[in-house]
Amino acid sequence: MKRYNITVNGKAYDVAVEELDAGSAPAPVAAAPAAAPSPAAAAPAAAPIAEGTKVTAPMPGTILDIKVAVGDTVAAGQAVCVLEAMKMENDVNAPCAGKILSINTTKGSAVETGAVLAVIG
Repeated sequence: MKRYNITVNGKAYDVAVEELDAGSAPAPVAAAPAAAPSPAAAAPAAAPIAEGTKVTAPMPGTILDIKVAVGDTVAAGQAVCVLEAMKMENDVNAPCAGKILSINTTKGSAVETGAVLAVIG
């Protein structure tokens, strides 16, 4: 059995996958219930967001660029990342001054409104 952490629509799931022989068709039905308890395990997987001021996405879109790195010091109003929404590039700015504790997104990822992009401490 192999275990994977999978994120779907911003929710993390802990999934166990069993490798099967090509001739054993009934086993996938038995494997499906094994993945059912994984949403209960999603809460611990979502914990890595650090304590501090969260920089969130103001609208749904795609992350084009991340302007800072973990450990950088930012000023209030400084661009943290660039979000493309409706074919327009929008800077997502730091709401306060501080140090970047974590970056919670990657270039090219799709984000929803309110998704945590970074944390400032």
